[in-house]
Amino acid sequence: MFDVRVGEIIVLRHGQTEWSRTGQHTGTTDLPLLPEGEEQARALRAAMAERRFVEVRVSPLQRARRTAELAGLTTTDLDPDLVELDYGGYEGRTTAEISEELGREWSIWEDGTADADEPGESLADVGARVDRVLDLVRDRLADGDVALVAHGHVLRVVAARWLGLQPEAGALLALPAGRYGVLGHEHGRQVLTGWALG
Repeated sequence: MFDVRVGEIIVLRHGQTEWSRTGQHTGTTDLPLLPEGEEQARALRAAMAERRFVEVRVSPLQRARRTAELAGLTTTDLDPDLVELDYGGYEGRTTAEISEELGREWSIWEDGTADADEPGESLADVGARVDRVLDLVRDRLADGDVALVAHGHVLRVVAARWLGLQPEAGALLALPAGRYGVLGHEHGRQVLTGWALG
């Protein structure tokens, strides 16, 4: 028996911002795209036009909304569950700065934000958010593709959870600004079918 074609989930990271260019953690700070970020988003238009999207869920932050628009996507839902991690007191700071302050190598994937003066969101909480998103869109895949336009860390957690892994496994899935990944199926199993494309 042949597999019936099921749609895919496109996880699309917003284009370059000032902080993504410098490596500063950008959670809820609502930064605009840089001109090169806008170009990155426009460059995705042809690839996105090849798909039939039945749903486009977008983080409400302007960098994601503008990326979706420039990539030629029509937003169907602004989804607060797709907002980037809340980095707490680490917002706006680089991994190198945080590591120097702590006197040891720091990683959001291993350490979270517990050492911050203002602790942010746990990866378990982010995992619960993205599980809600995946539960909403999974049934839509029978009708076509779904796009999730958001931010680097949250989309890496989306991919990890799609693969049945813990949120921390997102550490293995680097997703540069202005790139996208494809989550699909093979023989009924949820798989990664493309990554860091664009």
